[in-house]
Amino acid sequence: MLSAPRASRVLAATGLTALLGVLTALPAAAAPADSVRDDQMWVFNMLNTGPAWNVTEGSGVTVAVIDSGVDPDVSDLTGSVVTGPDYTGVHTSTQNANWGEHGTWMASIIAGHGHDGGVDGISGIAPNAKILSIRVIPDKGDPGYTAYNDEPEERIQGELADGIMTAVKDHAQVISMSIGYSAPSGVVRNAVAYAYQHGVVLVASSGNSGDNDTQHGSQSQGMAPVSFPAEYPGVISVGAVDSDGTPAAFSSGNLSVQVAAPGKGVPAQGRNGLYYTVDGTSPACALVAGVAALIKSAYPSISPSLVTQALTSTARQTPAGSYDVLTGFGIVNAGAAMTRARQLMHTTAAKSQVPVTAEFGGGAVAAPVAPVAPRGDGRLNLYLLLAIVSALVAGGGLYGVLKTRGPRGGGGHARDR
Repeated sequence: MLSAPRASRVLAATGLTALLGVLTALPAAAAPADSVRDDQMWVFNMLNTGPAWNVTEGSGVTVAVIDSGVDPDVSDLTGSVVTGPDYTGVHTSTQNANWGEHGTWMASIIAGHGHDGGVDGISGIAPNAKILSIRVIPDKGDPGYTAYNDEPEERIQGELADGIMTAVKDHAQVISMSIGYSAPSGVVRNAVAYAYQHGVVLVASSGNSGDNDTQHGSQSQGMAPVSFPAEYPGVISVGAVDSDGTPAAFSSGNLSVQVAAPGKGVPAQGRNGLYYTVDGTSPACALVAGVAALIKSAYPSISPSLVTQALTSTARQTPAGSYDVLTGFGIVNAGAAMTRARQLMHTTAAKSQVPVTAEFGGGAVAAPVAPVAPRGDGRLNLYLLLAIVSALVAGGGLYGVLKTRGPRGGGGHARDR
């Protein structure tokens, strides 16, 4: 675990879970590359990728993997990775065996294209997409990890913000963030908003705490800790499920969770070229980022909000249409989401059937009457006459009125009753 001052800053829940031992990565025991594709089939089937692949396999899209770095030379990512900046400030050599372990796993899940003609090895969800690697965290085995862990909170959050801004500047259409921090940051939130406003789809893992917001009551210490950037508005927060579709025991339940994807035993390629099965909301995030890349490939101008709508409205949930803090609106259905995205792109907003005047200011019922017309002399004289008549009735006659006025030019006398 992290030292006490840092344990509250970086959650053992998302991208850094690989570093902290919560996310496991077990070598596929001497498995040949061709068997790895067979091991992936349950993931493809659960996400219903086939119909989406009939439309596109992600060409023309760049996914920024903001993580611990991606090795561009592993067999199943060769030619697909652009290496961006390293914001960690620890300057570990890319040749170090502990550099980019977690990031390479995530990149292969998103955009692995296999090898030997593409028939062997890892196939990502968007195998024709490009990866932009932006390093903002080191793996735990990284020689610079201790130095990174001692950096001020403000600097660490600033590194993530820089990574997001760089992804936008370099024209990434999707940002995948299998990382998590327990504290919010204004600079990161601003970067997220900037990316969203520029049409970038942002995806993040929800966390691996194993608790959820409804288990023990909202005031309990047992609730799932909040994870950023998944918690920020505009970010698609992803939970994890097992191969049978049930929520993974480690997956955090927060109201930020919007969808779920496989997160237990997901095949991936490591930076050493070996194949692993990885657990956590990290691979679930990468899978959803891959589906988002497919949608952006088919419909480049689609907005992040419509991508989110396509994913959430077609996700498989029991009962249908319900919401759960562990899986959000359900498990992502890539084929159905692609169809829904096409429908959304060809649907214009319907005109309101109710007049605007009935919607604002209380409607016709609250409409003010016409203003009172200016009073002319004739109407003023009429009001004066009415006032005199009223005074006569109230004061006992004309004599009483005249007497109260007193002599002309003098002050009034007391009324004689």
